[in-house]
Amino acid sequence: MSKIYIGIDNGVTGSIGIVSPNGAEFYSTPTFKQLSYTKKVQKISRIDTYELMTLLNPRNFPDKEIKVLIERPFVNPTGFKATQSAMRALEATLIVLETFKLPYEYIDSKQWQKEMLPAGIKGTAALKDASSDIGCRLFPTLKREIEKQKDADGLLIAEWARRKQL
Repeated sequence: MSKIYIGIDNGVTGSIGIVSPNGAEFYSTPTFKQLSYTKKVQKISRIDTYELMTLLNPRNFPDKEIKVLIERPFVNPTGFKATQSAMRALEATLIVLETFKLPYEYIDSKQWQKEMLPAGIKGTAALKDASSDIGCRLFPTLKREIEKQKDADGLLIAEWARRKQL
């Protein structure tokens, strides 16, 4: 039985990479906007669980063993809104994975970045640029999707897992 690796860069601006013996796929995390639940009028982004279920449905990968890695979400009390968004996204993603009984584990960004990106890169913008460059080099057929997303994190997480044979 061949293995499918799914890398999830958690969050409403995240991505999903799927690496299999037949090639690779890359998607921006499906989301939608709606009015927030707060008194102040504002919109929040949420995971589109129906679309996520369509992407991750095990029927898409018949006779394949599936391994899912989720990047541990950003949790920092000084970034309350970002933390709140990350936790909402994680919960929606977990509900989809658990509905399909897909095995998953968490991964810290440093784990996969250490082996997939050049050493010494500092700062969010530089990390995104490096992720995009490496993703386009490793998966040239997905260049348009990677450039639109502005990084290849989900794809690089899946590729890291494949190389590690997790």
